[in-house]
Parts: sequence; C-alpha cells; structure tokens
Amino acid sequence: MATNAAGRKPETQLALVRRARKMNRILAETYPDAHCELDFRTPLELLIATILSAQCTDKRVNMVTPTLFAKYPTVEDYAAADPSEMEEIIRSTGFFRAKTNSIIGMARAVRERYGGEVPGKLKDLVTLPGVGRKTANVVLGNAFDVPGLTVDTHFQRLVRRFGWTEETDPVKIEHIVAELLPRREWTIFSHRVIWHGRRICHARRPACGVCPLAALCPSYGTGPTDPVQAEKLVRPGPFS
Repeated sequence: MATNAAGRKPETQLALVRRARKMNRILAETYPDAHCELDFRTPLELLIATILSAQCTDKRVNMVTPTLFAKYPTVEDYAAADPSEMEEIIRSTGFFRAKTNSIIGMARAVRERYGGEVPGKLKDLVTLPGVGRKTANVVLGNAFDVPGLTVDTHFQRLVRRFGWTEETDPVKIEHIVAELLPRREWTIFSHRVIWHGRRICHARRPACGVCPLAALCPSYGTGPTDPVQAEKLVRPGPFS
C-alpha cells in the first residue's frame, strides 16, 4: 500500500493507480504543449545537450549548443575535439571540464562500439561515458520514440509529494511509477511533471492555491493555499 496524507488511510495499489492516472490526465489538460525543452535535431545533439544540462538550466544549454553543434557536426568531430576549445564553448554550463571529458569519451565510445551512430537501446546507452539512466531515457523517449521515464530532481520531488512513493533512489522511483501509468505515457508524463515542477510545484514554496492537482495531492498546503498569494509564485515559462 502507498503512503497517503497524514490522517488518511493507506491507499491500495488499485486506488493509487487510479489516482495517478487521474493526475496524469489533469497534467495533460494543464500542459497540452509539454515537450523536451532542450533544442536538438538528431539523437547525437540531444545526447550532448542532455549531458550539458546536468546542474544547468535548459535555457543556458540552448544558448551554448548552436555554437557547439556548428563546430562539431559529427561524432568524429567530437571524438577528435581539442578539450580546451570545447571547454571554452561550454564553460557557462558549469562543470565544463567534466562535461567535456564525458562528451569526448562518449563520442569515442559511439565511434568505436556503434559505428558512429548513437544506439537506441537503454542497455547500450548507459555504457557510454557521462550517460546514466536519466540521460538515456531522455534520448530514447525524445529522439527514438521509445517510452522512458526521466527521473530528474523535479520528477523525484513531485512523485513523492503526490504520495506515489517514499523512495529516494531514482531507479526504484522509475520502476514504481512505471507500474502506475501506461507505457505509452511514460515520456510525455515526464515532460508534464517537469513542466509542473518548474512552473507551479516549486521545491521551496509550491503554488498550492492555484495547483490543478490540489484535490488529489496529499501534500496540498506545503505552499500558500490562498489563490492570490499562490498566483504570485507561478513561473509561466517557457524555460527553453
């Protein structure tokens, strides 16, 4: 059984599934245009943009990638890149030395193991330098149309607030949420949750008073419930 709000009886798994799917439908109505906010044209570009997005906003990544993508159009170009030159281009994304090493290492691995083509399977993607399950699922869902759940910090925070799980391990969270929603919804649900986390359900002061999920959320009241106060906390976006 899943944990519910204080004072409420624990939910059965069936009740949790029904609530989760209703919340997903409300998010779909609230964010009909939800999508990946990283700019890309190819799986390679999305993979690199996602690596750069660690500890960095999508907006900042999108400011950097046009120059990066123009200078390094192919896997071979990244594999042969001068680290110091790449570092200067991506410096503003933070952790630029580690990200440069990951990108060059990833490109060399793609060249040597996969004939220069970004693989379209999770088990292959996660073997690449700088690529974990979160990054792999972003690429699979948005570049290959393979359903995946992107368990970033927004996702983790929100599904715990929703009372769907108390887990803190991203892989465990991914598997738990996967049991609640149809597989075809995984990728778009990830975008809806991330949009909701960026716009309304903030880490410190969520805008509870204007949240469309208020009636179904056991964490209602974590932030201001007065609609006027809550409205001031809403960040309309876009974030790309």
